Amino acid sequence: MLNVKNLLAATAVAFGLMAAQSPAFATDTAKPTIVLVHGAFAASDSWDGVATILQSDDYPVISVANPLRSVSGDASYTRSLIDNIVGDIVLVGHSYGGPVITNAAKGAANVKSLVYVASFAPEKGETIAELAAKFPGGTLGEALATPIPLGNGVNDLYIEPSKFHAQFAADLPADKARLMATAQRPVTDFALNEPSGDAAWKDLPSFHIFGTADKNIPPAAMTFMAERANSRKTVTIDGASHVVMVSNPDAVADLIIEAATAK
Repeated sequence: MLNVKNLLAATAVAFGLMAAQSPAFATDTAKPTIVLVHGAFAASDSWDGVATILQSDDYPVISVANPLRSVSGDASYTRSLIDNIVGDIVLVGHSYGGPVITNAAKGAANVKSLVYVASFAPEKGETIAELAAKFPGGTLGEALATPIPLGNGVNDLYIEPSKFHAQFAADLPADKARLMATAQRPVTDFALNEPSGDAAWKDLPSFHIFGTADKNIPPAAMTFMAERANSRKTVTIDGASHVVMVSNPDAVADLIIEAATAK
């Protein structure tokens, strides 16, 4: 019987085999493929606004359905995808997706740059929980619902729907935030406490964007991580919430295009 980690590895391998056989991962454009990795409590459609802008500029775009089970397993899943893409890649991560791209891109010859969108950019050995608590201002813990036990001491975490708007998406209309709360994807507490592996941002140029009103990750923490990574460019959006890619898709898309065209 497979344990969770083995199941994730098997899924990654299976996904990689499917990708290798699929023409969707081979592009005819000279432009890099933009691979978007969503974070916890979100879904791949959180990138819809950004993807629409990028596609209108003829960038091939893939929005990954991030499993949100473990940093190492989710990075392997993402790596199986990028290893089967022809041509250069700009790898973009939101929130928990930041540690995923940080690990997935390590040693990947076709990833040319990393874009961190309201995101964690961990050093080797750091955990998301550790980074979230490093600076004051984060209130995610107060907004979480009762954990759902999965067995073996692992729990699924959700944001309490009644608190989702204020915590996660305060700069969005209430109706939009309500739909996002309904469709939110859970993350395991194991993923939030798993130490990160080697950091790809040490070898690749990184670009960072986040809002000043983010309540999931303190802006001071994201500033610290961007400076530590020698960010090529850091953009702050005044008053933007944690879902800056939903509320400000143009600014996020502009930074991704800058990362794609940087020399």
